Amino acid sequence: MTLQLGDLAPDFTAETTHGPIRFHEWKGGSWAVLFSHPKDFTPVCTTELGAAARLKPEFERRNVKIIGLSVDPVASHVKWEGDITDVTGQVVNFPMIGDPDRVVANLYGMIHPNASDTMTVRSVFVVGADNKIKLTLTYPASTGRNFDEILRVIDSLQLTATYQVSTPADWTPGQDVIIVPAVSDEDAKRKFPKGFVTKKPYLRVTPQPDR
Repeated sequence: MTLQLGDLAPDFTAETTHGPIRFHEWKGGSWAVLFSHPKDFTPVCTTELGAAARLKPEFERRNVKIIGLSVDPVASHVKWEGDITDVTGQVVNFPMIGDPDRVVANLYGMIHPNASDTMTVRSVFVVGADNKIKLTLTYPASTGRNFDEILRVIDSLQLTATYQVSTPADWTPGQDVIIVPAVSDEDAKRKFPKGFVTKKPYLRVTPQPDR
């Protein structure tokens, strides 16, 4: 199954390190980041889970819940969490899905046969409050993810969902944004009272509207 941006994120029930969940019910009206790990007790995954745990308050500040997944069972996850704390100094403070039958992994297309027939790749799904997929990322098993970048993208997604703007290359919160071309200059004057600069007829920049 190939999931695309704008698709409804598939619902599922699963056992996790925090008990059984139904995904849509668990996330409620929040956003969510669902990210997979190829296997328990592997070096890159250990560093990633520590990084995610450290940044959990930043995700919560954005009304985002985080949840991990591996094709190993929950009991294995629980044992692994001790190693993660030893290595990173972080207690894993979010649920990890046990998916030994690969039900969720297959539902979300997390297993890529060209990489492995049995292990998930490093998939990331950002799901909006409306349960629709807003972002997908796929990393090879050898490359750890940048969770600061995932936070940056969420900042852009949430901003552009509220205002008729887009964010330029390398944008970070607080920097200028781009008014979408569908907004006329007349409407832009009303919608963006801080003003805007027209660099090209199709490229108008304005201060971030919620700052």
